Amino acid sequence: MDGLADARSGGSGPAASDGGAIPAGAAAGHASAVQPILEPGRNCWRIERADRIALLVDAISYFGAAKAAMRKARRSVMLIGWDYDPRIRLEPHREDAAQPDVLGDLLDWLVANRPGLEVRVLRWDMPLPMALAKYPKIALRIRDWMTSVRLKLKLDGTHPAGASHHQKLLVVDHSIAFCGGIDFGCERWDRPGHVADDPCRVDPDGAPYPPRHDVAMAVTGPIVAALSEVARERWRRATGEAVAPLDCSHDCWPDDLEINIRNGRVGIARTEPEWYAAPSVRESGALFVDMIAAARRSIILENQYFTGDAIVGALAARLSEPDGPEIVVINPAHSPGRFERMAMDTVRTVQVERMRRADRYGRFRIYSPFNAAGQAVIIHSKVAVIDDRLLRIGTSNISNRSIGFDTECDLAIESRPGEPGAAEARETIRAFAVRLLAEHCGVEPDAFAAAYRETGRLAAAIDSFAEGKRLRPMPESRPSAFSRWAARNHLFDPVDSGEAWWLLRRPWRPRRPSGGPRLRSGAA
Repeated sequence: MDGLADARSGGSGPAASDGGAIPAGAAAGHASAVQPILEPGRNCWRIERADRIALLVDAISYFGAAKAAMRKARRSVMLIGWDYDPRIRLEPHREDAAQPDVLGDLLDWLVANRPGLEVRVLRWDMPLPMALAKYPKIALRIRDWMTSVRLKLKLDGTHPAGASHHQKLLVVDHSIAFCGGIDFGCERWDRPGHVADDPCRVDPDGAPYPPRHDVAMAVTGPIVAALSEVARERWRRATGEAVAPLDCSHDCWPDDLEINIRNGRVGIARTEPEWYAAPSVRESGALFVDMIAAARRSIILENQYFTGDAIVGALAARLSEPDGPEIVVINPAHSPGRFERMAMDTVRTVQVERMRRADRYGRFRIYSPFNAAGQAVIIHSKVAVIDDRLLRIGTSNISNRSIGFDTECDLAIESRPGEPGAAEARETIRAFAVRLLAEHCGVEPDAFAAAYRETGRLAAAIDSFAEGKRLRPMPESRPSAFSRWAARNHLFDPVDSGEAWWLLRRPWRPRRPSGGPRLRSGAA
């Protein structure tokens, strides 16, 4: 990416200035007219100002910041998630953690000690086979009945059959909002380094779970009102209760949370399936395609999956260009669950083969991270970095269902030349990319930046740290006939309701999706 080697801060804050290190072509590109990537009504819903932005790596950062923000709440806490488990600890690594530290106890304490506070938690009403491994639905309903009337715990099944509610939002007093890949559920907490046998990485029953990497974003300012609108609409559809917007003047920003960007502009990209009178919204998929098309030097994708036809097709098209961007994908070595391995990992082999066949100029690499002990690290984050222009963090996977079938919400920071704060945003995007890649390689950000400066290629810089085998190239694997059939027909990864149930309706005639999923931006 442009000037990546000069990002010194490791991503915890704005990096040092360019120092004239941007290549001449890239510098000219920044100086000349560059078409913005984010476009409301096409690939995002709105672009709003964020007074403060913090980039949160791993749940150790997110849970701590969320807890601190909720402890400052006076009027409202609204938590929207794919999962929710009131038994989890938020800061298991701290002996001096403010009490209560168990999530459910904290919410009980908040409503007991804040007379005007209302807490609303909305969890996806997942189907029974999946729900068996989660905090029981009946226990959640009983907890809702037995707690204060100002603490409401609800399940949300308002979506087409087979879809899911995948958005993850926390809005506190309309003062601060969080969005990203991290749920308040079991097996989420971890810290950078992802060391083996971390005594804090255990579930509520004390059982250890594998290392896990994830990313979220915290924002304040006018963008909070927009994210609150998303959360309140989800609550209204699920419960019938219309929650009025708040006008709170007090600040819920955590005292020790570092600010990465001030006065930035952030786009909100959503996916919503068609549901009765609610139209389909496909901004997330449109943003994937548009940002890939806009890349000049590099595309970094850190994601749980790699199965989306339209997204992989857009990436493969860039590989056919003689001077196209370098593409680096960080994916888990394997999915944690048996069904996911069968449904998603097998299809990934088809898409990776597709990319490698298109890679005529040697610009594609896909890696999987491991910790120092050789344990595979589960990648659950949904991050994209396009040159030093755009940073995207949210809930959308590189899958078909994330662009049309499930509900999703992503935040995107774009550096637009000539706009206030563009330089700070560009430096932060660079620094954050360095931080992520350095963490996966098991080295300091300065060391990774130096390796990139010496080699001039992201893959070459990553491979220079191969001795520790922390970030390993994904081995080549020949897809099975079943994998190809599942990928061709979107068997476990449909883009909409029509694809989700075609096998049951017409089992004797396998159909081939024509040209992959259609991406419709905005409300269709």
